[in-house]
Amino acid sequence: MSASESPVPPAHAAFAALLDAVVPRDAHPSAVDAGGLVFLGRALAGRPDLAERAERVRERVAARARARHGREFATLTDEERAALLDGFASDPDHDWFTRLVATGYYADEGNGGNAGGASWRMTGWRPGPPAAPPAPEPREAALTPDALAARYDVVVVGSGAGGGAAAHVLAASGRSVLVVEAGTWPGTAELSHDHLRNPRASWGFPSLAGPHPDGNPRLLDDGTRLLPLSPTDPRWSNNAMTVGGGTRVYGAQAWRFGPVDFRMATHYGVPEGSALADWPFGYEELAPFYERAEWEIGVSGGTAQGPYGGPRARPLPMPPLPTGPAHEVLRAGAARLGLTTVTVPLLVNSVPYGGRPACAQCSQCVGFACGVDAKNGSLNTLLARAFATGRCRLLPEATAERLLVGRDGRVEGVALAGLRDGAVWRAEVGAGEVVLAGGAVESARLLLNSAHDGEPRGVGNGADQVGRHLQGHLYASAVGVFGDRVEDLVGPGPSLATTDFRQDNPGIVGGGIVAREFVPTPAATYHYLVDAGLIPAHGVGSKRGMRELAPRMLRLAAPIQEVTTAGARVRVDRGTRDRLGIPVAVLAGRPHPEDLRGQAFLAERCVEWLAAAGARQAVPAALSGGAAGPSGGQHQAGTCRMGTDPARSVTDPYGRVWGHGNLRVVDGSTHVTNGGVNPVLTIFANALRIASHMAAG
Repeated sequence: MSASESPVPPAHAAFAALLDAVVPRDAHPSAVDAGGLVFLGRALAGRPDLAERAERVRERVAARARARHGREFATLTDEERAALLDGFASDPDHDWFTRLVATGYYADEGNGGNAGGASWRMTGWRPGPPAAPPAPEPREAALTPDALAARYDVVVVGSGAGGGAAAHVLAASGRSVLVVEAGTWPGTAELSHDHLRNPRASWGFPSLAGPHPDGNPRLLDDGTRLLPLSPTDPRWSNNAMTVGGGTRVYGAQAWRFGPVDFRMATHYGVPEGSALADWPFGYEELAPFYERAEWEIGVSGGTAQGPYGGPRARPLPMPPLPTGPAHEVLRAGAARLGLTTVTVPLLVNSVPYGGRPACAQCSQCVGFACGVDAKNGSLNTLLARAFATGRCRLLPEATAERLLVGRDGRVEGVALAGLRDGAVWRAEVGAGEVVLAGGAVESARLLLNSAHDGEPRGVGNGADQVGRHLQGHLYASAVGVFGDRVEDLVGPGPSLATTDFRQDNPGIVGGGIVAREFVPTPAATYHYLVDAGLIPAHGVGSKRGMRELAPRMLRLAAPIQEVTTAGARVRVDRGTRDRLGIPVAVLAGRPHPEDLRGQAFLAERCVEWLAAAGARQAVPAALSGGAAGPSGGQHQAGTCRMGTDPARSVTDPYGRVWGHGNLRVVDGSTHVTNGGVNPVLTIFANALRIASHMAAG
């Protein structure tokens, strides 16, 4: 039975005419033809709030049809339906429903709204080469709670970039290591195809990379009240919570921070109201660990660094991936503007490397696990090597509830909690050393939730620095449409960037790279084009626009190096607890005005580059204005800032939490500033540096 033939609840069948007004039948199937009612039923299942919202939309449309035409909506002509829906353009409920229906139509067939790949055939989109059999994963390293040892030499909290690097170095040094991961361990096949539950999609569907929306709230302090947030809300600042962390599904851009990135305050001065500061060390300290990360994990790309790159003692281990027409179009546009360009470094195999194959250059990269295991992350490189020593084990689906602190103030272990068969279990594990790598929000949350008599405000928080200086990357972006086809669907996509705007831009502090974005899914393309005003959200014109513009669209994006503030922070609320009974994180603050100026500046550069490349229209994305709360997301950083002064930082230059010589932090929360580039290579490198210092000591 196909999706369109599946049984549909009567309540959802009442939406048929409305769905087919959003995506009408033309030479290609309509929403209902493609299984839209089945998709709607699945999308609303178990969500009475969304079901009620959808019903309100249907009732309003029906009422307006009767008032305007004296007939039911289902009896109207296509032209009458389209005109009536146009009248709801400014209604947020109607916009949500329209986008929900269209997103289901353009998503993968497995979600029920694109039976037979109807919309993919219409737009010419294809996912790329079929996936090879899933690569073996070292699941024998996983433990259950009842198999835990009483004590380990090291407990590492988090299995992403920082946790994987620390586990690898410490297990290789002879220590017994337990890696604790709050998320589950979905297989590659599960993470490699779903376009709606992709962690980079922000359309309200729970991410397959975790966490589950039920029982995992955070709160947003908007200055007047605490607003509850679900992980499906972008303001929750999710980074994938799964074995391997965000590196299972990241885009894998492997940029180094440059010399100026480590001394921003010296280079620019400190803007009023900001918390801009220098790192406690410079580029030269991290350079050998950048090189180690590039070679041990695997990075492909060119040799050019651009004007703000640091010196490199060794080239990247792999050449760049092959490129297509978009690369050449953008390179020509950059030349017209006098911009230098570089090949984007990627933690992706361009040739067989590390015993794994080269990238198949499919169209499903960012947000997906790699179907051929050519994307290099924590799980399939550093963690796998740690497990291979026989001295490292993994405990998935376990949350670090608090640190265990002895009477002398020494950290003695970690209290853990999790769910098993619907019931909460708890355990305490002793440790000679503890390493935090849960991400900027969760590492700060754990320290704050570990308050004890000697540190009533949280471990390491005597100076009220834990959780402060939260930052990530505001993004500037623009969409351009061209007269000729420029999207060949050969991934990953971000082959070209300019680094000319990373620093020394007139009138702003810092800046960032501008890079071609990843090959978008059809659902993402729909949202980009609608948001840019290049196609209508519904109707035959929307479908025609998708057919014509999807292969002619390019998107540029630019992360902004933020100056951050002390008020952008993580707190905990002891009155609100998650499903395990642990106090949840509160996110507070806003980006600094300097960051918003930088965002606007780079949005203009995106438009200029697209126009110079020949785009017949180039439209910048709307800027947030900082109204959504503090910056964070997958590039979250800053809440456990490194420094040399305990009154102004959380850790010393080697990640040791002040006052606790056996407690270290190795994730992005140690970053003083976060660069105008993707920070994951810096997390890998700094974790290798810190863990090597531990191993030597």
